[in-house]
Amino acid sequence: MRSDLERTPLKKKDSRPGAKPRAGQEPRQRNAVKSAKQKDLVPRGRNADYVRPSSGAAARPAPKDVAVSKVKIAPPEVEQAPPRPLKQRTGDMPAEQVPVILESLGAGDFHLIDTGNGLKLEQYGQYRIVRPEAQALWRPSLPDRVWENADSIFSGDTDEDGMGRWRFPKQPLEETWPLSLLGVNFLGRFTAFRHVGVFPEQIVHWEWLKQTIETSDRPLKVLNLFGYTGVASLVAAAAGAEVTHVDASKKAIGWARENQALAGLENAPIRWICEDAMKFILREERRGNSYDIILTDPPKFGRGTHGEVWELFDHLPLMLDVCRDILSPKALGLVLTAYSIRASFYSMHELMRETMRGAGGEVASGELVIREAGLDGKTPGRVLSTSLFSRWVPK
Repeated sequence: MRSDLERTPLKKKDSRPGAKPRAGQEPRQRNAVKSAKQKDLVPRGRNADYVRPSSGAAARPAPKDVAVSKVKIAPPEVEQAPPRPLKQRTGDMPAEQVPVILESLGAGDFHLIDTGNGLKLEQYGQYRIVRPEAQALWRPSLPDRVWENADSIFSGDTDEDGMGRWRFPKQPLEETWPLSLLGVNFLGRFTAFRHVGVFPEQIVHWEWLKQTIETSDRPLKVLNLFGYTGVASLVAAAAGAEVTHVDASKKAIGWARENQALAGLENAPIRWICEDAMKFILREERRGNSYDIILTDPPKFGRGTHGEVWELFDHLPLMLDVCRDILSPKALGLVLTAYSIRASFYSMHELMRETMRGAGGEVASGELVIREAGLDGKTPGRVLSTSLFSRWVPK
């Protein structure tokens, strides 16, 4: 869902346009407005790297016949807390399966070659790439000469959403290059936030998605929230589903459309929706629309198309609650992935079970992991944990 995806990190809440000043600080005036305009892009987290901030109402002059001190300058229309309360669910909680480790050895044009010393060496199509990986606490298995022979190395901020740059030791490389997973072609891209347009730990979910759609006895409707560059949407569409893809980043949607053309799925039934995910599902609930499968991969922090704030721990319960209500009567799955957060998978697990109380079925939760596959892509090595997940399916 991230062109080079350059964006300016948002490190202070009061640096946002329209934010309230801290105690003891003077409200920002023209300089703040100018600074906000100069900050072309703000980060949303892993699932959409760039959305344009609203310049805010501070840019509008106060009416001449009203004292400035009495004028209330309204910030952009921001839905800080969605208006709908959580519903009280009744009935038994679904059966549970924990802990579940969903492991991938790679697929298509991707595999994890080696890890260690806070780095990972990966194969993405024709390129070998080195990127930071804080959880690789051990020493690499392969010799230095293998790592030094990489085509591209990311350096810079070691935080997951930190900015940095790519270095090309051998020769300059194009910004994009072709990749393929599960029979779907798409573009890899070197971004300023070390991502390359696909999160391969999701392969296990996509394989489940593909099989579920292909073996269904009826056409299925899939909703992909925080859809990023659309690989999951394309996998679902190629398998025969009608897909609605939602992301707040216009550039991510543009990238996804590029991938659609590359995959030869221009005529596939995919709706590309550039909107805040929470606003979209609340509207779908009011309209009575429903989906057979919902995928959601929210960031820790994000901003919607009009500055709507997303905080995972604050807004996730309501997001899942609304997703429950827009699942069809014969729904086949609700999948949540939580990436790079300080939490136990059990917190996601119990939230999912509570959300699906009375719906029957089973909730499986645990971690997504990728196993090293060596230079040949076939030699199993150590396991790298990547993210937490929880998945409800009817039993």
